[in-house]
This record gives sequence, structure tokens and C-alpha cells, in this order.
Amino acid sequence: MLVHLHVKNLALIDEIEVEFGPGLNILTGETGAGKSILLGSMQLILGGKTSRSMIRENAPYALVELLFQVENTKAKEALAALDIYPEDGQILMSRKIMDGRSINKINGETSTVSQMKAAAACLLDIHGQHEHQSLLYEEKQLEILDAYGREKIFPEKEKVKAAYQEYKKCQAELKSLDMDEEQKNREMAFLEFEINEIEKASLVPGEDEELEKQYRKLSNGRRIIDSLQSAHALTGYDGQGAGEAVGEALRELSRVTEYDEQLESLSQTLSEVDGLLNDFNRELSSYMDDMTFDESVFYETERRLDLLNGLKAKYGQRIEEIQEYQKKQQEKLNKLQKYEEIFEAAKEELKKAEKKLETACSRLSEVRKEYSHQLEEKVIQGLKDLNFLDVQFAITFSRRSSFTENGYDEIQYEISTNPGESLKPLGKIVSGGELSRIMLALKAILADRDQIETLIFDEIDTGISGRTAQKVSEKMAVIGQHHQVLCITHLPQIAAMADSHFEIEKHLRGTDTITQIHVLSENDSIRELARLLGGAEITPAVLENAKEMKELAQEQKNTRLK
Repeated sequence: MLVHLHVKNLALIDEIEVEFGPGLNILTGETGAGKSILLGSMQLILGGKTSRSMIRENAPYALVELLFQVENTKAKEALAALDIYPEDGQILMSRKIMDGRSINKINGETSTVSQMKAAAACLLDIHGQHEHQSLLYEEKQLEILDAYGREKIFPEKEKVKAAYQEYKKCQAELKSLDMDEEQKNREMAFLEFEINEIEKASLVPGEDEELEKQYRKLSNGRRIIDSLQSAHALTGYDGQGAGEAVGEALRELSRVTEYDEQLESLSQTLSEVDGLLNDFNRELSSYMDDMTFDESVFYETERRLDLLNGLKAKYGQRIEEIQEYQKKQQEKLNKLQKYEEIFEAAKEELKKAEKKLETACSRLSEVRKEYSHQLEEKVIQGLKDLNFLDVQFAITFSRRSSFTENGYDEIQYEISTNPGESLKPLGKIVSGGELSRIMLALKAILADRDQIETLIFDEIDTGISGRTAQKVSEKMAVIGQHHQVLCITHLPQIAAMADSHFEIEKHLRGTDTITQIHVLSENDSIRELARLLGGAEITPAVLENAKEMKELAQEQKNTRLK
């Protein structure tokens, strides 16, 4: 469950820290006090979009931290699948918002927004003020049914998804083969041209590199000869060459070695230098004699390089790539040469894939229908608990005109809220208040199935009052027995059921407007209930009424617990 919330520098919030408890946590406050900001801070952890305008004026950053105590086994398994593991049973999620970017962390480790969103979805579910409108869309209705029967439905959906991908692959393959005779002949002619052009070149891997070296040598032949001649003269034994100088030095040294034995080693070293220089000069002379510039060899080398570079420009940057391209084109040509045979085989493969997909979709539909009957019964009971006195609810199935990776089912939630009325789609019969109650019933059912520990409801009481409001409050209290619930409300009937009651208020601090939240004592909770009951003026009678409402709500909760 969510045990701690820390928000800093977010909109009107300077800095708040609040400890939430188990059961039903009620948040109330004047309109505009900042309740939506508080809820928005939690939605940021669920991957909500950030902007510079969220940061409190003159603050360098905004920070939101949620600390969860994870005890539920399913939640731990879901987190483990994301490679996230509680530390001392806790998960700390934080998001720091700065100008143009945000830093997201889970237990101190940096994460992406998508990773944080996936992790948060294992721990809490937020129902916003207008989310119940999504119930009018068939996609949402199917999503709810699949979530309800996830243990059996999700494995079947995976089979459908795999079969659908294979089906689409076969469709694409058949489409790529579908061509008329003229187009086929044109394609074959083009392929044959490319294959023959590459074959004619008789490519040898690595020859381009060798040819580049040879071309460099041939194209710079005159410069090489000039440099070699200069080097030969400088190291030679004629005139002022180094060989002549070393020889003269050796002769001078040999004249005096008989007078000092230590000079013998110097003389030997110089003699070795003379030998090396002599060998070098001789090898250089031999290289120069062998080096000739053959115009025909240069022309053939240049022509071959031009051919290879032309092929590279069209088919690949390396000879191996060109040969691989030729191989692929040959495979395409082989297919076209056996076009009729391959086309018929592709049609047969598509039929097999479609049959397999049909079977998978049929099985998925059967499982969905099995769970739809269970969900119908639970929804009807849940709606009766929420003051739908004579209600009928059904999930009808129809088949889409085409396959999808989610199967071929189209479903429709239908309802009748009055005696004698026939079942009709939700959008044609229910009001906003009724729709919010239906969503509440579904949330309660899904929470029990998924074992999500924390449920957050933002003004679920929209459009309801009186006896219906009382029923909604009782439902919230029942959910709170098995889950942690955070509920923002304006209705005293719901607020009276609180296990923990928090007030959100806005006030001035100097010239700044700030939002704060604090837990209410028993007496303060009664006074807040009186405000919800009586408006601006709180009379002793309203206070007494609020006290009685609180006592009756707690008695009712205690009775249910027994």
C-alpha cells in the first residue's frame, strides 16, 4: 500500500509530506484548494506528462516521491517480471522535474518513464473524474472483460497474437508475389541483368584492396624513382654519399686501433654500419633496376578499379556485399522462374495460417464468453449494492469483419436500470452519475481479481446524492476492508466512512499561495463533515448532525466487519 507521499515545489505545493494508512483514506477540502494537484502528483509517477509550468514559481525543480509497502504476492511477482524487487518490503518511486527534462528513479536506480509507469501500475490504480466515460467505448469494455478473466484469457490472447502475426506475414508474402505476366517478365529481365553484370566481373574477395595498392604505386612511379635515386646517391659510395664518408671514417679509425685496444670495439661497430649501408645501397639499386612502368598494366589496373567501383556504387561497399547481393537476386530470380508453383504454395500457407488463427480466435472467444457470464453476475450484484434497485446487465458478443491481434470479438455492455425496460447499450441509457457507479462496481470487481493494493478515486461521487450517495459510501467502505483506498470527495456520506480523514487547504503565506494537507482528529473530522453538510455557516445543529453521521457510519462499518 501507499504509506508515504512527499511533494515539493509542484504548482501551489511548497512542500508536503503525508502518511497514509490502511483502509479508507478520505481527502476533502474547499473547491480550488489543490486536491487535483495532489492527485496529479501521483499521476506523474504513472507516467503523466511533465512541463516547466508545473514547477512552483522561482523553484529550480519539482519533486514527487511515493513510498509503497509491498505485501501482496501477485504485486511482487508482477514487479519481479519487471526486474524490480522491494527493499525491506518497500518500493520508493520518485520523479524530479526540471526545465525540459525529468529524472525518474525506482529504489534509487534511474529508470525510464515507461518502466516507472509499468511498476506503478502494479501497485496502484487511479480513477479520475472523467475516466468512467471510457466505459462507453467497446475497446474499454473488452479490456475490462479481459482483465477480469486474465488468468485464462491472457494466455489465449498470446496464442492469438502469435497466430495473427504469422497470418499477416503470409498475407504480406502472397501480396509481394502477386503480379501480372508483364510485370513478372520485366522483373526477371532486371534481375538477370544485375546477376550477369556481377557474374561477368568475376569478383575475388580482397582484390580491390590489392588493386588500390598497385594503382597507388603505378600512378606515383616517377615520384618513387626520383626519391629512390636521391636516396641511393645520399647513401652511396661515390662522391659525397654516406657510404663514402663511413668508409673514410673506418679507414681513419683502423689506423689507430693498434695503439688502444678499446678502439677495436668502436671500429667493429662502424664496420657493421658500413656493411649494412653497403647492403642497403645494393638492394636499393636492385629495386630500381627491376622497377619499370608498364603503360598497359597501369591501364588494366585503372580499368579494373573503375569496374569494381561502379559495382560498389550500385550493389554494396565491399566485394563480399556485392556477392551477397548477387546471391539474394539469384534467389528472387529462382522464385520468379517457379512463380506459379511458389504462388500456389503461398496461397496454401495463408489458408493454413488463417485456419490456425480462426481456431485461436474461436478458443479466445469461448473463454471470454465463459468469463462474461461470471462478470455479468458480479456487476449486477455490485450495482444493486450501489442502489440500482432493479437492474439487468449483459455482455453481448458479435464478430468483427476482419481478424485483429486481439481476436475477432466485438462486445457491448448493455443495461436496463428500470423495470420493464429492455437492455440497451450503456451510452443510450445511463446518466453520468449512473456511469460513475458502474465504473465503481467494475473497479471493485477488478481490484479483487488483480489484488492491486491501492485504489485512488477522484470525486467518484459526481452526479449522485441522497440514498445513492449512502450506498456508494458503503461500497467504498467494503472495498477499504481488503484494499487501501484514497478517495477525494465532496459528499459527507462518503467522508463519514473514513478510516483516516485528511483535509487539503489553501492559504496565504506572505504573498504566496500554498496548498497543504494534514490528517484530521476525530473532532476536526466532524467539523469538516459539518462544513460539507452545511456549507459556509456551521451551526450547532449541523455539527450534531455531522457527529451523528460519523457515529452511524462507524457503527455500520463495525457491523460489516463482524
